[in-house]
Amino acid sequence: MLTNDNSETTIDPAGHAHPDDSVRVGKWSLMMAYWAMFSAMFWLYVAVASVSAVGTANTLIGMALSIVSYGAINAVLSRHAIRTGETISEFSRNIFGPIGSSLAALLFAVTAVYYATFEGSIIAVALNQYFGGSMHLWYIVVVLYALPLVAKGVQNWLDKLNGALLPLYLIGLIAVVIGATAKQGYPADWLVAGGAGDSAIPGWISSYLIYMGVWVMMMYTFEFARLGRRQDQRFHANVTFGWVFYLATFALNGLVGIYIVLAWDLDSTETGVVTAVLSSIGLLGLLLIVVSQTRINTANYYAASTNLQQLYENITGRSTSRVIWVVVAGILAYLFMLTNVLTYLLKALAWQGVFVTAWVAIALVALYFNRRDRARATTAQHRWGSTHVRAVSWPILAWVLASAIGIALTEQTAFPSLAALSPIITVVIAVAAYSLGRVLGKTPAAPGAQTP
Repeated sequence: MLTNDNSETTIDPAGHAHPDDSVRVGKWSLMMAYWAMFSAMFWLYVAVASVSAVGTANTLIGMALSIVSYGAINAVLSRHAIRTGETISEFSRNIFGPIGSSLAALLFAVTAVYYATFEGSIIAVALNQYFGGSMHLWYIVVVLYALPLVAKGVQNWLDKLNGALLPLYLIGLIAVVIGATAKQGYPADWLVAGGAGDSAIPGWISSYLIYMGVWVMMMYTFEFARLGRRQDQRFHANVTFGWVFYLATFALNGLVGIYIVLAWDLDSTETGVVTAVLSSIGLLGLLLIVVSQTRINTANYYAASTNLQQLYENITGRSTSRVIWVVVAGILAYLFMLTNVLTYLLKALAWQGVFVTAWVAIALVALYFNRRDRARATTAQHRWGSTHVRAVSWPILAWVLASAIGIALTEQTAFPSLAALSPIITVVIAVAAYSLGRVLGKTPAAPGAQTP
């Protein structure tokens, strides 16, 4: 299925498991490609939004807990993805069956397109604020220049591109803090700022749940980790996808976002973050935004294209070039940009976030049971397989049930505390439902995964 040069431009290995190291990449190349996720303006905004809701102190606690939990979860998922080389779709097929495989690919692809839309819009807004002109024109520009950057994939290009842009982003963060301080003075209360104070639950829990809403990062981990070499598992589990990545992504970006927005006393929106950056360092701020959003959108378009490709293959049984799906993802992102995207995008992401949270919870408990089964196995060779999972099985019913309850709790207004706690409740229901199926024998015990 692969071309002779292991290129991802013909039949992309992204759509298929990697049984050997022939198409895998070195640890620094994979780290540079994945750390595109580090530079999203979204991470500055998340921290700012949390401070607006619950204050700086509670945000720092929620941030710290998120770094620990994200690091631990992604260490588990990255190790499995590296050992098996499975895609999101293949991994989901092993747990949920063929319907679950396609649903997971669709869920991740659409979510990645939404994020590409969101982050691309930030570049367009920044260009419009600085140069003026038609937003529609800037939307076309930000989509068209991004697509060629993603076409060659991780092995051939994304590591080099994002490795070169990473130092520029770090320098930009330092410059924007210096610029904001020079123009506005030091915001003395930025570490003790209070929030709205109307949370139905303790503030630090609310902050943690805000970060929990981005558990789609676990799917991004899987999408990239399967390209890693097995001898690099420990490095990737700790640095590329683990606690080091989240310390940089959540803490460094978050603190910068809080500082500059409070320095300029702006609204706690992603547009407010853009304004703070542009106000602090002008043209250099525009360059920072373009660099940061270019890096994150390489990951978004890559993930969207690989999963659209996999979804098409699941449905038709035909392999296609990933480049086709890069173009499709770009067209979809542009069409979304033409609408009043924020009026429905955040709601769509909230609903999809519930499905993703339930998927992560079941994925973790399935891996736990699989490891236990493997330890108990008496035969020498066992594989994590999916031929025993029916199209409609207990695991996919558990996933849909937990997600439906989570969405219902999110949308209801009678009990604000339950609405706020819906992500945690979703996790508990997903774990309990899947585990009950294993105990009752409704969920067939997957053969232990072979881990060469």
